[in-house]
Amino acid sequence: MPKPDLGGLARRDAYKAYHMVSTRWADNDQYGHINNAKFYEFVDSAVNAHLIIAGALKDSIGLVVDSGCQYTSSLAFPDVIEVGIKVDHVGTSSVRYGFAVFRRGVEHPAAIGHFVHVYVDAETRRPTPLSPTLRSVVENLKAD
Repeated sequence: MPKPDLGGLARRDAYKAYHMVSTRWADNDQYGHINNAKFYEFVDSAVNAHLIIAGALKDSIGLVVDSGCQYTSSLAFPDVIEVGIKVDHVGTSSVRYGFAVFRRGVEHPAAIGHFVHVYVDAETRRPTPLSPTLRSVVENLKAD
């Protein structure tokens, strides 16, 4: 089956940071491939790892309020995955992330998509403005 034309979203250089994810045997479903829902776990882990390593999640937490994903090929254990992340929009208390999931060493993504985090106070769960540190980190992930 021919690969769909995903335009600039399919280019590795469209993403500002990458995080490696090792798949596990338990990630495979009964059909012998990684279930689509696992892709979201990989992306969530990549974005949060990036933010935690940068010290950007000390004052708030991000709740996913919107997401979408287009799958172009399957993955299966023992694939090693590279999750590319970028930021498409920064608001007062929200960030729209773009992502692509690549099998290590493969140029065409297995999936591309987006999700929106609304950052909230950890106790009240009410939206809160991005902290200066968080804003700086996500601004550095903005697409050109």
